[in-house]
Amino acid sequence: MAAPKKGRRPAGAQGRPGRTLVLFLIAMVALAGGMFASGHKTPRLGIDLAGGTSITLKAKAEPGQEKAINKANMDTAVSIMNRRVNGLGVSEAEVQTQGDRNIIVNIPKGTNSEQARQQVGTTAKLYFRPVLTVAAGTPTKPAPSTKPSPSASKGADKNGDKNKPSSTTSAKPSSKSTPQGRAVTDALKADGKPSPKTTPSPGTPNTSKPGTTPPTPSANDTAAVAKLQKDFESLDCSTKESRAKAAFGSKATDTIASCSQTGDAKYILGPAEIEGTDVKKAKAVIDQQRGMWIVQMDFTGKGSKKFQSITGKLSKQQSPQNQFAIALDGQVVSAPSVSQTLSGSAEISGSFNQRSATDLANVLSYGALPLSFEEQSVTTVTAALGADQLHAGLIAGAIGLALVIIYLVLYYRGLALVAILSLVVSAILTYVIMALLGPAINFALNLPAVCGAIVAIGITADSFIVYFERIRDEIREGRTLRPAVERAWPRARRTIMVSDFVSFLAAAVLFIVTVGKVQGFAFTLGLTTLLDIVVVFLFTKPVMTLLARRKFFANGHPWSGLDPQRLGAKPPLRRSRRASAPTDPKEA
Repeated sequence: MAAPKKGRRPAGAQGRPGRTLVLFLIAMVALAGGMFASGHKTPRLGIDLAGGTSITLKAKAEPGQEKAINKANMDTAVSIMNRRVNGLGVSEAEVQTQGDRNIIVNIPKGTNSEQARQQVGTTAKLYFRPVLTVAAGTPTKPAPSTKPSPSASKGADKNGDKNKPSSTTSAKPSSKSTPQGRAVTDALKADGKPSPKTTPSPGTPNTSKPGTTPPTPSANDTAAVAKLQKDFESLDCSTKESRAKAAFGSKATDTIASCSQTGDAKYILGPAEIEGTDVKKAKAVIDQQRGMWIVQMDFTGKGSKKFQSITGKLSKQQSPQNQFAIALDGQVVSAPSVSQTLSGSAEISGSFNQRSATDLANVLSYGALPLSFEEQSVTTVTAALGADQLHAGLIAGAIGLALVIIYLVLYYRGLALVAILSLVVSAILTYVIMALLGPAINFALNLPAVCGAIVAIGITADSFIVYFERIRDEIREGRTLRPAVERAWPRARRTIMVSDFVSFLAAAVLFIVTVGKVQGFAFTLGLTTLLDIVVVFLFTKPVMTLLARRKFFANGHPWSGLDPQRLGAKPPLRRSRRASAPTDPKEA
């Protein structure tokens, strides 16, 4: 008979169960210590258990785009909102349509819930626009007319200044009546737009090429420029409402009056040179040299060419027309100046903190909403109903667990101790890991997740039953307990692995194809399935190996659950051979 190969453990090998058990218990203590050290001693609860915020958003059509509110755009908006709140780490948030124009967003109470509320309805339409002029964010008071007053005329007559020309002879208000008005007109000229006046004022050099005639603007162009100037002068950026309405409904090809997000400045911005779709990805980082948060953007190939073209043009202009404004939903986030041609990537800097920089990078990364939305209502959801349901669910889980324990005790007797200890260890691990996942990935425990944990009791108990029955089969074959425990393990291990793999695969598919609370059920089911494998391999098997060395189990005590006589064990193999040998000499 050939000797077993060196280094290969025979089927009946005992291994080192004590070392495995000690290492497992040390890992459990370390996880529990991490939970207490983090300060999060309980799992984070979802909206149905802890309450939260329910927001109703209504889609509003921009001028001339009433047909844009359709099912396809609403579904796209729901998908983008889901990605935004998940990008912030707010799990268990629900985003769903209600009717043709409304979207309901349920955000659980938590660290980032208010941040998510601010982002879900943000359209995130991003444009890079050249700055034509800039002024303070408060309304501009019209300057007094430069037409000389009667008293001034008399004074001039007395001083003998009758022959000095008047600074203006028109009684109508000029488009250049204020410093801001002159800046608007000059900027529009530089941008190639017609100004309200085509006759140069005295002392203004004629920049027209020789042999050319300055274009005469149409009445519509003149009226549009005059309206833009008037809007710019009257624009008040001191309130959030006025900043939001300043450029609402504007198109990429429009020249607009806009506010900064902080409200301290207002701008005239030219048509967009780059759109948000030209941004490939964005991320918030801290600039170590300047000690400030910035948003870094990488452009697509097409966007990089556009960015190179516009920065090349702006770098040749004088301030403020060498700036380009990064306008998000019509408001200027940043307006950096350009001194050289750039390409490939850009950064947005301003008065950012970590939260605001992350917000901007998040909405840029996940894209713009196809529609604009306004808040219809914001409701605080209480946890009273969820608490009642949780109470009922926990009672149902306790009843189910009690029935499982009673069955194990009646059928497996002493082996039930191993099963109960394994269930307790599995419950402790599940609780600790859920508590740690709250601050780590913002996992929120909701009612479906609790149901997933209750279902996992049956999965875990099934693994013990498979192992126990394999051990019993070995004893029925006439083997003693210690080799039976080791020989039963390889077969039971394969069965347990296949069963848990099927459960985990079902949980993974359910998690991928669903959203909201159902994902909580799938996540918990997958987590407890993985923990079942860990507990069975690193706790149940070593404990069973150690108990097999105890006389109570090794000798097959009637209350051990491993009594050979009760199990109907066959006689030992050697005795069966002797019993089958012929006793009659004649038969021999």
